[in-house]
Amino acid sequence: MKYILMMHAGAGPYAVMNWPQKDLRAHIDFMMQLNKDLTEAGELVSCAGLTAPDQAKVVRAGKNGEPITDGVFPEAKEFLAGYWLIEVSNPERAYAIAARASSAPGPGGTPMNMPIEVRELMAGPPK
Repeated sequence: MKYILMMHAGAGPYAVMNWPQKDLRAHIDFMMQLNKDLTEAGELVSCAGLTAPDQAKVVRAGKNGEPITDGVFPEAKEFLAGYWLIEVSNPERAYAIAARASSAPGPGGTPMNMPIEVRELMAGPPK
């Protein structure tokens, strides 16, 4: 079963760049260890952090299919900060990985407890 784990963050997480160096390093080390562990377990398909929302655009097709962009939206209260695509044997394992990711350290080493949305990837159209 494949799942996407979507890390949602409040409007200020890109303030991580303003964290003390040791706190930023601990956070990055935690994420790198998580990715390494998932890779070694054969569960990681891919993962990425995303740029800040002030660099995002919403795109829709115009009348003749041309891209029409809207945005940026830096005032959003929550946004998608990153994701993992994983392949695991059951939903409970996906939830355990999401909980681990959620506990990434923030300033002073305190767990951030970020919301991680877990959704199964569809293998085909619904029946």
